[in-house]
Amino acid sequence: MSFRGKTVVITGASSGIGAASCIEFAKKGANLALVARRKEKLEELEKTLTKLGIDTLVCACDVSDKEQVQKMSSQVIEKFGKVNVLVNDAGFAIYGAISDLSIEEIESQMKTNYFGMIYCIKNFLPKMLEQKSGHIVNVASVAASFGLPGIASYCASKFAMLGFSEGLKHELKGTGIGITVVSPIMVRTSFFDHQSFKHMPKYSPTSLSAKTVAKAIVSAANSSRLEIIVPPVVRGAVWAKHTFPYLINPILGSAFRKQMAKK
Repeated sequence: MSFRGKTVVITGASSGIGAASCIEFAKKGANLALVARRKEKLEELEKTLTKLGIDTLVCACDVSDKEQVQKMSSQVIEKFGKVNVLVNDAGFAIYGAISDLSIEEIESQMKTNYFGMIYCIKNFLPKMLEQKSGHIVNVASVAASFGLPGIASYCASKFAMLGFSEGLKHELKGTGIGITVVSPIMVRTSFFDHQSFKHMPKYSPTSLSAKTVAKAIVSAANSSRLEIIVPPVVRGAVWAKHTFPYLINPILGSAFRKQMAKK
């Protein structure tokens, strides 16, 4: 599908999945609002994107701050006059047992991963409703379906994202606005650069490239589905977990506890 002339807003655009998504949408002709905290990284990306002949807007914004999000959304609508796709990709994790993490560390993940999504949706949804068109893509994780030791607070934020998206999808029926969650397995990005992961193996042999997930996000922007799991074969594992939790949960719990013990 061509996105030529469409306006796409992408949070977490400075690196990883967000940056890769910017490139994939730009290849399809979309004009882009690049949203992240690190302005210098966004400006570097902008240089690459403008070579593709699209219009861009750099927005230095911490999505966990509702006032910054309000200001950012006003800038986007003032420049482009519309928003066709919103990609909520900003997110991070802090590894550690709940007993070791501070309340502030747990709150910070929820503020960015979950409330950051809500702030963006609340600020852009009125424009989409006015247009009677648009699509919201929320980037979650397979961790939205598996509560795992060591990243329980991160899992909680993604469980919340998936549940919120499902409820909102029902509310948006008949409005012309879609919402889809993209849930990948482990992705090779700077996600694991946080110091809490320093004693953990970074990537598994099955981990994905950011480009693979970005292509799924582009597809999601024109999908009627609630959730797209990447790769699709992992949907079988999600089904098994929900169908046979008494078998799957002990296996997963044991494996991840062993990993925590090594740390």
